[in-house]
Amino acid sequence: MTGSSALLTDLYQLTMAQGWWRSGLARREGAYHLYFRENPFGGSWALACGLESAAAFIEGFRFAEGDLSYLAGLPGSDGQPLFEPGFLAFLRALRLSVDVDAMREGTLLSAPEPLLMVRGTLIECQLLETALLNLLNFQTLIATKAARIVLAARGAPVLEFGLRRAQGPDGGVSASRAAYVGGCAATSNLLAGKRFGIPVRGTHAHSWVMSFEDELEAFEANAHASSGDCVFLVDTYDTLEGVRRAVEVGRRLRSAGRRLAGIRLDSGDLAELSREARRILDEAGFEDALISATDDLDEHRIAELLERGARIDVWGVGTRLVTGHGQPALGGVFKLSALREPGGPWRDVVKAAGGGRKASYPGLLQVRRLAGGNDVIYDLRRPPDEPGEDLLVPVFRGGRRVLPAESVEEARARARAQRGSPPRVSLEPGYAERREALLESKRGAPANR
Repeated sequence: MTGSSALLTDLYQLTMAQGWWRSGLARREGAYHLYFRENPFGGSWALACGLESAAAFIEGFRFAEGDLSYLAGLPGSDGQPLFEPGFLAFLRALRLSVDVDAMREGTLLSAPEPLLMVRGTLIECQLLETALLNLLNFQTLIATKAARIVLAARGAPVLEFGLRRAQGPDGGVSASRAAYVGGCAATSNLLAGKRFGIPVRGTHAHSWVMSFEDELEAFEANAHASSGDCVFLVDTYDTLEGVRRAVEVGRRLRSAGRRLAGIRLDSGDLAELSREARRILDEAGFEDALISATDDLDEHRIAELLERGARIDVWGVGTRLVTGHGQPALGGVFKLSALREPGGPWRDVVKAAGGGRKASYPGLLQVRRLAGGNDVIYDLRRPPDEPGEDLLVPVFRGGRRVLPAESVEEARARARAQRGSPPRVSLEPGYAERREALLESKRGAPANR
């Protein structure tokens, strides 16, 4: 995002903020946690992603004059200005002083562990809610999907090819970044490659082949036009004949000191075609030529193809990765968990209605990873006895960033180190008891039955 982004929020966030301002509660402080209630894709884990985008948003948070002019022109239901001049002046002078603690990108977690905790005035925290959910929900979802696909590929490289099917330009760039954190080896997205230093890969389209008189001419022209190794898309007309024509051009490349790097399959029975293609390539002496495959792949289809003996060396995954196929949203929430007057003690608050699934988690929460892979959610004011690594680390203090920015490579390496070992999550026993007692009191029932 460039320029002012403070209006990346919902209207009700600002009407609530004005309500607190009018009520003299502009300095009342809250603690909020961002977490999700259920693990995505029917699994047992997720991969945290999006913190760097969220940190950049917080660092650049300002209401520009154009934002304030727009807000000044919004009418209320009575036809009068929705926002008072005094409140708009308050927004003009607003500078965030929040404390933020968060899981580093690439951290493996499981519901309902918080990805992030924000402490600050109610107005500041509430104005961050929508943007934080937007940034962390989507990137965490896509990083998780990518990691699932990479696991299914059993060590073969997975390339992200989803830009043309992504949910708009911002979604495409964010998805490419998250997919790389999740383990994809490269992207076709040049803007993401430039912006984040992600390796870029690509071959050619069916339109290249169709623009020549025949397939052999198309492959020869591609070889002539490129200076490096060649990968040919072989399924425009007859797939196995396309493989044989690739071999023919490959022999000419070899005589010129160049290499047939591989072929790409994009349709048909990929398991059967890849086996036959492998046989043709090997018999022609191109044992090192790789077979890549595309065609609406995801973790389920890759697993099924490998079970059927597919001979595929590289997987190109697009639509079903960048759109989070199977789960359109992570479903993260941002819930108020404690209140205090400036400098006073924290008082726990909780949402009790909606049953066990939607009841919130009061307090000032931290997650400790113990030896053996167990995670314990606890209240900072009553830490557990067991030693371990606390996963929510300071990112902002008093509105100033204290955690140095991480590269996408660092996040990717963290994800790789944790891949395949989902944490077992529990509430610290004392905290669990206090939470249940608070829930019962808010439901109007006695704490002990």
